[in-house]
Amino acid sequence: MAAPASQAANRAAAADVNVAKNAGFESGLSNWACSAGSGATVSSPAHGGAAALKATPGGQDNARCSQTVTVKPGATYTLSAWVQGGYAYLGASGTGTTDVSTWTPDSSGWKQLTTSFKAGPATTSVTVYTHGWYGQSAYYVDDVSVFGPDGGGGTDPEPGIPATPSGLTVGATTSSSVALSWSGVSGATGYNVYRGGTKVQSVTGTSATVSGLAADTAYDFQVTATNSAGESPKSASVSGRTAPGGGDPGPGPAVPKHALTGYWQNFNNGATVQKLRDVQAQYDIIAVSFADSTATPGQIVFNLDPAVGYASAADFKADIAAKKTAGKSVIISVGGEKGNVTINSDASATAFANSAYALMQEYGFNGVDIDLEHGINSTYLIKALGQLSAKAGSGLVLTMAPQTIDMQSTGSEYFKTALAVKDILTVVNMQYYNSGSMLGCDGKVYSQGSVDFLTALACIQLEGGLAPSQVGIGVPASTRGAGSGYVSPSIVNNALDCLTRGTNCGSFKPTKTYPGLRGAMTWSTNWDATAGNAWSNAVGPHVHNLP
Repeated sequence: MAAPASQAANRAAAADVNVAKNAGFESGLSNWACSAGSGATVSSPAHGGAAALKATPGGQDNARCSQTVTVKPGATYTLSAWVQGGYAYLGASGTGTTDVSTWTPDSSGWKQLTTSFKAGPATTSVTVYTHGWYGQSAYYVDDVSVFGPDGGGGTDPEPGIPATPSGLTVGATTSSSVALSWSGVSGATGYNVYRGGTKVQSVTGTSATVSGLAADTAYDFQVTATNSAGESPKSASVSGRTAPGGGDPGPGPAVPKHALTGYWQNFNNGATVQKLRDVQAQYDIIAVSFADSTATPGQIVFNLDPAVGYASAADFKADIAAKKTAGKSVIISVGGEKGNVTINSDASATAFANSAYALMQEYGFNGVDIDLEHGINSTYLIKALGQLSAKAGSGLVLTMAPQTIDMQSTGSEYFKTALAVKDILTVVNMQYYNSGSMLGCDGKVYSQGSVDFLTALACIQLEGGLAPSQVGIGVPASTRGAGSGYVSPSIVNNALDCLTRGTNCGSFKPTKTYPGLRGAMTWSTNWDATAGNAWSNAVGPHVHNLP
């Protein structure tokens, strides 16, 4: 027997909805309030659509962001949200019954938190909230849901078909691939990439690398935005040309399969003062530290410090040439603890590429090292490195030295950059020092100073998309080389054995081995020399004898 029309209408009216407003943060922080200005919306990482919440604890503030939702008295609601980054809490207060909360420690990828609450018999509004933890890193939240009966406040409208993406740009190219990036679209949950009018990829972020292309060939690309309502029109077309295949040896020797990297100090801080000719022969890549910024955003220059004892710039250049003749790569490092170079626009990206290439031509540097420790903008750094690669050719040596927090998630700016320039990236030597406790790839928390800290964190990069040849272990050369995190050379060698051979592991043992692991890095050749080159004498031969 069919139900009376009035009963059917009542059921329809009582259908459960998400009573949270601006649940995906597509309208900024509208409907949300964050303590002490701790919250902001970001375009990446985003779980769905084009935005997410980033909230950063500081001092005595735990970065609490909340919204008051309208509920139906006596009704039960399921509260959920997707989170990643630092410690993240999700809860509801003022329920009129039992207030609830749930949490997760650091998460390198999106994880859904879920709980439920029942509104009291006279409760018409409830505060839902997220927060982090004191002294911990920023956390991200997206797609909050308070699912239950409509209490009279309604819900966000159903999404419409998203707008057409703009800003489609060609980035780094190789003989077989073209990197693309574009601006995010509000309400989009994914993007389709088209080559010559044919869809070739579907991605959730705002970048993609199209591979499997022919060398020295021009291709046209477009992108569309998608969500549950449909697909946008195609964007304006851009053309990208792959690099010529072969025939470009590039400047300097090739980096060996297993390489030792050392930073050379262009200053005197109490460590042994060296000229480049004095750097231990075990080092395959020597990073000259550091380039200097100028008043022009993105532009870098190099100023040889008289404290290191060179009579002239020509003498310094001669040492670079001699190292290259000996099979070493000498690169210019950008950043460091006290240095900063801002690359946050098309103009600054071009200024960086032009000035870095000019230094390579003037001094004979083989490439650059990215050691920016004060935040990066992945969109424009990717463009800058792509432009530099186009100028320098396939011989470019490109290294990075992010901090541990920068490589906990593939959604972080550094990790996104590394993946986007993977076709031209030599090695990422993460700094496993001056760090707090961090998550390993198994979800467990590890403290610095142990073989497990080195191996479990390296595993994140190895399983997160980098090739083993693009992963190295960065540690101080001596106890004086960093504020914390020094480990003996034997611990470094054990970590290398664990990752490449599956031997000498601690409690963490990777599920497979990575015999192609690039090697190790140290700060610095000067602190190594201060300690009688004990680090390079122990770790160098071990690296060079990896499988």
